[in-house]
Amino acid sequence: MINCLVVDDEQHAIDVILHYIKQTPFLKLVKATTNPIEALQIVNMEKIDLVFLDVQMPEISGLDFAKAIQGKAKVILTTAYSEFAAEGFDLEVVDYLLKPISLPRFLKAVQRVINTITSTVSFAQQAESIEDDYIFVKTELKGKMLKINLRDIDYIEGMKNYVAISHGGTKTMVLLNMKDLEERLPKKHFLRVHKSYIVAVSKIVAVEGNIIRLKNQRVEILLGETYRSAFHEIMKHKLMG
Repeated sequence: MINCLVVDDEQHAIDVILHYIKQTPFLKLVKATTNPIEALQIVNMEKIDLVFLDVQMPEISGLDFAKAIQGKAKVILTTAYSEFAAEGFDLEVVDYLLKPISLPRFLKAVQRVINTITSTVSFAQQAESIEDDYIFVKTELKGKMLKINLRDIDYIEGMKNYVAISHGGTKTMVLLNMKDLEERLPKKHFLRVHKSYIVAVSKIVAVEGNIIRLKNQRVEILLGETYRSAFHEIMKHKLMG
């Protein structure tokens, strides 16, 4: 059961979402309110899995609300205006519904929430198996070796004779080639997606065409043509809908 909160400054817009929630067996309404300040208190005090959130509200905008809850719940933005979509994506909202909202489009958005939750649980379970695993690498400084926890690695970029390992908000340059590193990393958790990139599966949050987006990373990683078939073959096992 997914616990839902509906926030919109217009009651008729709330009524539409409530009607759809009632028709969806796995959604449970916790509260519907026109007051975003009250909604913030509810998110902090109760178990809320999903917020249906209007963008334009008088006291606090939906975008500011999404920032304020800091990922405590999944967010589906609801609005009559399409120009906020890009900023919504930057906030990692699950979907963006344009009013008037149809039931099929509502259900598609909810399915995306389920996919996201399922993927998060799956990736968390995978991460547990590498929680304490690590590698030691030789850095640019002679005689210095650095321990890098596998769970902290976001992606690895090949740079001629070096690789740059992005981990824990920093990059470490290592005198190593991509092929050797690829063979040493567990294939269940790391995928070669380009001749110059290896990504951590658990850090993938979106794939847009041939662009891979990673959690908390602004970098866009190109899915190379040579690696597309293998990548999509692995990803399709997690695909729903």
